[in-house]
Amino acid sequence: MQSDIEIARRAHLRPIEEVAAELGVRPDEVEPYGRDKAKVSLGALARARETAVGKYVVVTAITPTPLGEGKTLTTIGLGQAFRRIGMRAVSTIRQPSLGPVFGIKGGAAGGGYAQVVPMEDLNLHLTGDAHAVAAAHNLCAAFIDNHIHHGNRLGIDPHSISWRRVVDVSDRALRDVVVGLGGRANGVPRQTGFDIVAASELMAVLALAEDLHDLRVRIGRIVVASTKEGRPVTTEDLKVAGAMTVLMKDAIKPTLVQNLEGGPVLVHAGPFGNIAHGNSSVIADRIGLGLADVVITESGFGADLGFEKFANIKCRASGLKPDAAVLVCTVRAIKAHSGRFSIKPGQPLDPGLLSEDLDAVEEGLCNLRKQIENVRSFGVPVVVAINRFPADTDAEHELIRRAALEAGACSAVVHTMHADGGAGGVELAQAIARAWDCESAFALTYEDGLTPREKIEAIATRIYNASGVDFAPAAERALATYAAMGYKRLPVCMAKTHLSLTHDPQAKGCPSGWRLPVRDVRLSAGAGYVYALCGDIMTMPGLPSRPAGEHIDIDADGNVVGLS
Repeated sequence: MQSDIEIARRAHLRPIEEVAAELGVRPDEVEPYGRDKAKVSLGALARARETAVGKYVVVTAITPTPLGEGKTLTTIGLGQAFRRIGMRAVSTIRQPSLGPVFGIKGGAAGGGYAQVVPMEDLNLHLTGDAHAVAAAHNLCAAFIDNHIHHGNRLGIDPHSISWRRVVDVSDRALRDVVVGLGGRANGVPRQTGFDIVAASELMAVLALAEDLHDLRVRIGRIVVASTKEGRPVTTEDLKVAGAMTVLMKDAIKPTLVQNLEGGPVLVHAGPFGNIAHGNSSVIADRIGLGLADVVITESGFGADLGFEKFANIKCRASGLKPDAAVLVCTVRAIKAHSGRFSIKPGQPLDPGLLSEDLDAVEEGLCNLRKQIENVRSFGVPVVVAINRFPADTDAEHELIRRAALEAGACSAVVHTMHADGGAGGVELAQAIARAWDCESAFALTYEDGLTPREKIEAIATRIYNASGVDFAPAAERALATYAAMGYKRLPVCMAKTHLSLTHDPQAKGCPSGWRLPVRDVRLSAGAGYVYALCGDIMTMPGLPSRPAGEHIDIDADGNVVGLS
């Protein structure tokens, strides 16, 4: 079979104006970026708010392996499949970070015949939103150090500064740095560090903002430090919030591209699912819900991460409620959760993963059952999507299907959208359409009135299957500090490994009787939550021993090669 980039390059793209017209975006709301992509102005958002009638479908997954199990593929393919059964559909996804593109994961445009095109543009800068976020973020960092250098009128305690710098590549050498070296003219020396852009609070703010005004308000309430007396210092106090908003005034507009069958895809924001809240923007979803029959959005990684945050953070903020959830799984991932096999990027797959092994499937099904339980705990109907691979057998699929139904799924459907595009997902789309007619009662994991500590404990015990939470001294101090500042009732964003229900990436299946270690808690007042750092999770990833970027290049004709 051809590679993803070869398939994408052979696609005949529709003029972006035609794609916009199919979605219902007016010509004066389309701002072309070249021939194949365009920004959608917020005029479309204003219209969509008045006519929000579309169905809201969220794609999630079991706990993934390092290889990924085809969640983006399913999200894009369903846009194609619903279009084939006569529905106006739009997929809404995040913009990929350059960190994974050049690191472990490679591209994030889907795969096979269910892709976003142009896939090179999607994976490499797109319309520059991530760079706008980085520029605005680092402008704030410069203002902080400049303010201290020029007398520190606000009385900022340098040891309290929480606003680190960002860059959109994985660079472990920047995790901890010292700035201000070289003498008085270069500022005041202090220890700080860098995060990846996808972990920036500004990226989360972009994804949660309702419009440009809300973006400005959220940016203004970001807390970057505290005074020696413990008062929070915001970007508004530093008089930088307005300039930060100006740098992001175009980034607030979603980018319109298309799938391989010419249907619309809205790409907007890119918070990581294991560090940040892992969902695309509220604005893109609202535009879709007002203009299309069905919106298919994707939440990052497994249901314990992206879907939990989709519900407890994104839906809590927007007031939107999903009509159905699609939970993606594969035979090989379920086998991996048996604990019998190891999957490592760049290494050949264990032969046992490529031959029928019903015992391994049975042992790994505990993870599928738990993730179905997690979705159902929110009162959302769930359809299991089994992403078929060539080595799968019908007996393995049937075992998964039966287990899914017994665990409470409305249905479980095998799809072949990687090989067959939208045609390979028609049965799945029809099953989802039946599921959203089922009775549902959307509910969140915790009430607003609980403390952040209580909310962390609720997620750990109800979603992760932990027996309790152990808060490190730094986490205890942070929670006390934020409470004293007045941030006593914020929602919680959990930062933990995506490779396990636990904090340990090696713990497969559905472990119980373990305790979740929370080493620190940080405040994201602009995004409207605190986030808990669990285990060894890092906000700046490192590159692997053989980065994906080694294979990316330009050929003799100027074409990008090596993206996957």
